[in-house]
Amino acid sequence: MKQKTHFKFWLVLLLTTAFSFTAHTQTTSGVKVSVLYVQAPLFKRLPSNGAMRVRIYVPPGKAIGYRSMQLNLNAEAVKAIEKLEVLYRDDKSAAFLHSASVLATIKPSSNVVDIPVSVNCQPGLSYIWISVVLKNDADIDKKIKLQVTDLTTAIGKKQAVDKSINSLGNASDYLYRLGIAIRKTKDDSVDTYRIPGIATTDKGTLIAVYDIRYNNSRDLPENIDVGMSRSIDGGKTWEPMKIIMDMGKPHENNGIGDPTILFDPVTKKLWVAALWSKGNHSIAGSEPGFSPDTTGQFVLASSGDDGLTWSQPYNITAQVKNPIWHIYFQGPGNGIAMQNGTLVFPSQYWDESRKPGIPHSSIISSTDHGKTWTSGIGAKSNTTESQVVETTPGTLMLNMRDNRGSYRSIATTTDLGKSWVEHHTSQEALIDPVCMASIIKANVNVKGKKQDVLLFSNVANQNSRQNTTIKASLNLGESWLPGNQLLIDARKTYGYSALTKIDENTIGLFYEGVQDLYFVRIPVKEIIK
Repeated sequence: MKQKTHFKFWLVLLLTTAFSFTAHTQTTSGVKVSVLYVQAPLFKRLPSNGAMRVRIYVPPGKAIGYRSMQLNLNAEAVKAIEKLEVLYRDDKSAAFLHSASVLATIKPSSNVVDIPVSVNCQPGLSYIWISVVLKNDADIDKKIKLQVTDLTTAIGKKQAVDKSINSLGNASDYLYRLGIAIRKTKDDSVDTYRIPGIATTDKGTLIAVYDIRYNNSRDLPENIDVGMSRSIDGGKTWEPMKIIMDMGKPHENNGIGDPTILFDPVTKKLWVAALWSKGNHSIAGSEPGFSPDTTGQFVLASSGDDGLTWSQPYNITAQVKNPIWHIYFQGPGNGIAMQNGTLVFPSQYWDESRKPGIPHSSIISSTDHGKTWTSGIGAKSNTTESQVVETTPGTLMLNMRDNRGSYRSIATTTDLGKSWVEHHTSQEALIDPVCMASIIKANVNVKGKKQDVLLFSNVANQNSRQNTTIKASLNLGESWLPGNQLLIDARKTYGYSALTKIDENTIGLFYEGVQDLYFVRIPVKEIIK
């Protein structure tokens, strides 16, 4: 029952947010048919992946029956798909699919699949949906082809679907990217997983961290712990979740979340920063001071064995917070190790202005590999969640969520945040709907040569959290050319994302769906054309 509810919710979401459609339709006696392909990956571990929707319009005074639908698949699709599920509904109950009926469930065994549909379409709109369930061993580096070629009417007449337009990318390939749901709603009886962060260790291990939101999707203060998942094969498979930060009882009023992760290549140590809210001491409930009974706490945990075991959380609030501020905590996502060995976490403080204060993006840094930490000043007022990269030796670039809306704000520092200069691309180059984003510097293969590249991911939209996209800058953030970007997921989501370099040819993207957390492996050559 839970899977069926999740499936219907997924399809409702797709109906309203994620489609591009073919520009041409074929008509049989006034009947118009078009196929809308979902611009999103298909994920292992999900009970359903809405892949496409066939839209049938029947003019007044007519009706038409269909007995089958034909699909073309590539060999990778035949190998990867556990089953195809086909559903049907007319449009009499508006946009919702609660009345959808299952027409067929097919396990494909060849490149051409003939699916029995047996429907009678009355005047108006009708929809046939195709959902995909992937096998557990599907290779997420492969792309699978799913193409509706035609429908067969009840009297045996073929009604073709236009083949000249492909909403998924290159003409006539109809390819879907694959990925894996690292965490999905109801895993371990958890309502929602949110706030992704990810790092790659010197051994190539991927360490993903996130909020475990047990009861609902709400932010702190709530019953929230920090979870971790670990992969030793570049994100193709993941070990069971571990809880690495839990502040104990009473759990309902003692949450910790919004994690940020970094790897120190000198000490081989992983660090995670998170916000601890004892009682109602997240953003809205915090006051000046240091005490957990007064204000949210800046807390760290570490691992010295490649993420296998973790230290108890310990508190650095008194080291980094100005006591006049209401609250000080990390910017979720990723931190960095600078070339000189300094560790840096992005951060944010809410100042001494009228409660809850005015937010400022900043950084904390450690020049002794995590023994002690100091804070910079604010880079810009009314900015919150940020991410940091070292562009040239000693120069940090802070990429900020800006409450002014529409664009990211950018600033640089050469003195660990004691002073900041707003960058010329600030509020101009990177559109944003006021959401968390990710930026990393990675030395990768660009057209056969190694090069330092800035990679940026966010929901690339000024008005809503949709169109999860990766962009690349080949000149360390001085410009972001439109040609060097890749749309990953067009659907509306919670919007947060985190990038990591897997190897010289591959980038990992860990990002939010709705209550779920997804991971995809992206070839660098697909981002940088």
